[in-house]
Amino acid sequence: MSRLSGKRVAIIGAGSSGAGWGNGKATAVLFAREGAKVLCVDRVAEAAEETADLIRAEGGIAETSVADVTDAASGEQVAARAVELWGGIDVLDYNVGISQQGGVLETTDADWDRVFDINLTGALRMTRAVLPLMRDQGGGSLVYVSSLAAVYSAPYSYVSYEVSKMALVRFARSVAHENASYQIRSNVILPGVIDTPHVTAFVDSETDPQELSRRRSAMVPMGRQGSAWDIAKAALFLGSDDSSYITGESLKVDGGLTV
Repeated sequence: MSRLSGKRVAIIGAGSSGAGWGNGKATAVLFAREGAKVLCVDRVAEAAEETADLIRAEGGIAETSVADVTDAASGEQVAARAVELWGGIDVLDYNVGISQQGGVLETTDADWDRVFDINLTGALRMTRAVLPLMRDQGGGSLVYVSSLAAVYSAPYSYVSYEVSKMALVRFARSVAHENASYQIRSNVILPGVIDTPHVTAFVDSETDPQELSRRRSAMVPMGRQGSAWDIAKAALFLGSDDSSYITGESLKVDGGLTV
């Protein structure tokens, strides 16, 4: 398998927030299996190292970088690390996001700002840092992980999350428009009901995991939750040359939830 043979990749959010496979972790491992050199970026050093170790154990190439996307210098830090290691970057996968429950009346200014800083401004910081490298080398691919919440209303309200994820979709389209002539592609993944450690972290400790899984699966026409590997495979398509003529698009990975 070599759909990313020789590609230099940075996965922002390559660690996992708990036991199991998060979207970023699965994407990093899959990209390495497809021949990429993977820079595993996370704000938690141990989480980045865990993913990198999984890649190395399979014979892949992986390095790590610790970065907090709320830090104004985080983008330049990651770009400099990629240049130091491999002379540039071909694919950036932005896989960072937080949720804050609450509607308009419940959401404070601090809540709103924190969600937007991570879900949107962090993407700006990373993109702004790698675009000059991609322009100079004649191309690249940017993949942003948004959420189906950008276009689909859940039974509960996460207004800051929903709006920030919709803004990320518009941001990716703006990047696509500005950089098409440089052969830089920019696309978004909209995950639906996905079973990841991020979801588990928000579950009440008294909630039965099996019952939760049953309820979430019942929401989906295909009858099951998606996995981190479903998101990773979508990212592989958008990051590889298989999608060389696709830019500015939003790919729903939702098991038919919005059909």
